[in-house]
Amino acid sequence: MARASKRANSKKSGGRNAASRRLPPVCVVEVTGVSEDGDILARQVGGNDDGKPPRIVISDKKRPGQPGRSGRKGRGAGAPTGGPALGPGDRALVRLTQQRGGYRAEIMRRLDDGPTTMLGVYDGKGRIRPTGKSDRHELLVDPADDGGAAAGELVVAEIANRRRAGPLEAHIVETLGLEPGSRAYSQIAIHSHGLPSVFSNAALAEADAAIAVPVNQRADLRQIPLVTIDGADARDFDDAVWAEPVRHETGQGWNLIIAIADVAAYVTPGSALDGDAALRGNSVYFTDRVVPMLPEALSNGWCSLKPDEDRACLAVHIRIDAAGAMLSHRFERGVMCSAARLTYAQVQEWRDGDAQLPDAIAAAVHNLYGAFEALRLAADKRQTLNLDMPEQKIELDADGEVTSIGTAPKYDSHQLIETFMIAANVAAAEALEKARQPFLYRVHDEPPADKLDAFRDFIASLGLKLAKGQVLRTGEFNRLIAEAKTVEDGHMVEVAVLRSQAQAVYTPTNIGHFGLGLRRYCHFTSPIRRYSDLLVHRALIAGLGLAGDESGDGNRGIDWHEIGGNLSDSERRAAAAERDVKDRFASRWHAKHPDGRLRGRISGVTRHGLFVTIDGTLADGFVPMRYLPEDYYRLDEPARRLVGRRRKLVFRIGDNVALEIRDCEPLRGSLVLEIVR
Repeated sequence: MARASKRANSKKSGGRNAASRRLPPVCVVEVTGVSEDGDILARQVGGNDDGKPPRIVISDKKRPGQPGRSGRKGRGAGAPTGGPALGPGDRALVRLTQQRGGYRAEIMRRLDDGPTTMLGVYDGKGRIRPTGKSDRHELLVDPADDGGAAAGELVVAEIANRRRAGPLEAHIVETLGLEPGSRAYSQIAIHSHGLPSVFSNAALAEADAAIAVPVNQRADLRQIPLVTIDGADARDFDDAVWAEPVRHETGQGWNLIIAIADVAAYVTPGSALDGDAALRGNSVYFTDRVVPMLPEALSNGWCSLKPDEDRACLAVHIRIDAAGAMLSHRFERGVMCSAARLTYAQVQEWRDGDAQLPDAIAAAVHNLYGAFEALRLAADKRQTLNLDMPEQKIELDADGEVTSIGTAPKYDSHQLIETFMIAANVAAAEALEKARQPFLYRVHDEPPADKLDAFRDFIASLGLKLAKGQVLRTGEFNRLIAEAKTVEDGHMVEVAVLRSQAQAVYTPTNIGHFGLGLRRYCHFTSPIRRYSDLLVHRALIAGLGLAGDESGDGNRGIDWHEIGGNLSDSERRAAAAERDVKDRFASRWHAKHPDGRLRGRISGVTRHGLFVTIDGTLADGFVPMRYLPEDYYRLDEPARRLVGRRRKLVFRIGDNVALEIRDCEPLRGSLVLEIVR
């Protein structure tokens, strides 16, 4: 969902204009010299030179807890692998962290003719077929330098040269011991995206040594029928909910309890568990497996709010009125015992009258829906961004083969839990601000100016308007989404709205949450799978005096800008890896089910061709220019369409087209399509 806005009066001095001047999190820089303090200075290559360029200082060491591509730590500025230091005119790919007065750059890779690595499948005869979508050239390997790799095995190769054409020369530096079938898809993503996937022995030992947390000095919530509601395949249950109707001083209302696993009781600052969790940043959910942030002894064990088992929790009690407005909240550390492990489908079936629940659980769920309706009134009042995009669901059998692929069902029960979690997150942010505790906000800026201009041009091609110069609010986007349902191809407005939004990030500087229409927001409800939430838990425990016999401020000494950048990076990295794996499984499905003619909807238009989402499976494919009906096409970028000069054929975002598959490579997640007429 879209996230965060500056206030209306920041349009000229900040807001989206300021956001447009920010540098991207990863970019190419060129060294310009050395400061009087000995700092290596650089500038962005190809950046906007309007005004004074931001100051970029190249770090002389890696950020704590962040590995290089091969997992080795850096050895100095400009020499992450021990090579010569960077000098004026040298270029490097860097990851930027915003700091006072400019940016600090961590070198990811020096851009020269030095070696880089690539993942691929060795044929046993001196050739490696790459697994990446953008890696189209085979690698040549001297069979005498194949590292003992067997034919058909996944290998890591180091490129020895950079030819402009033809195969690249390489030598094998690592064999992964995997056949290139569906069971390897997530492993390919883990390697290609540099995801930490193996816990340290020390972290595993700490997790295995965990025991039940003492209940003294904790509130006893075990008699309250808190329930968890999750997906059918979930194993880590980190939130439980409860509600009851009450009469407040303002009239009828609700008392809520959102109880979250007390991960901070098990993962302490400076421990091996904490180091591994910080390095990962979050859990990664692939189609066939999970790469957890915490070892299973905790994520699926002591920290998981399993039914009929006592578990430590950090609970927030929230009082709301009948219209969902928050009246008060308080946090406490407690011990709870989940009354039931429910699924979204199970709760929805009960809600629809198609299934039964035990009387006590049915009463508890009935109250949850009552509180949900009140909270939804508040969400409607503040005009949260109303996006309802389809989500792909892929099911596998025991052998890792795709058995079905399609659209995931959406239930009111999903929204119920999401709404409760948003309320808890808001309460956490308010409590931390009041306690004057530093923490990471979850912010979402208003749409950047360039994206907003492109969006305005696109909807104009559909006969819709977004006025210039007005104070932009989520309600305006919601109005356009609703209005677009009355025009042809209007369903693509929702996609365009999503693409116009800024990206939500973690930062200690609050600018609000545009998509949710909130002035303050943070992530509190998922400490099993997000390190940001664990940091918020520690801040609450310290700021509200909930430490008990434990040590004090667990967040002392943290560079909040740095860790916010780290966690924003790891979140994007995980999302990209998850998409790659889905693409591979979807490609495998279509390779095994050649259905002849398909239909799909154009989701993107470029000068090189069209991106298309296939009806039914939601698989993403690409139609290169050579597979369009014969003509010479020009790109009409404002209207997001290709226009044929001779036959006047037009292909634009939202068009439903007939397709045939021309090439399907599951290993690379590639699906090349042709438009047929």
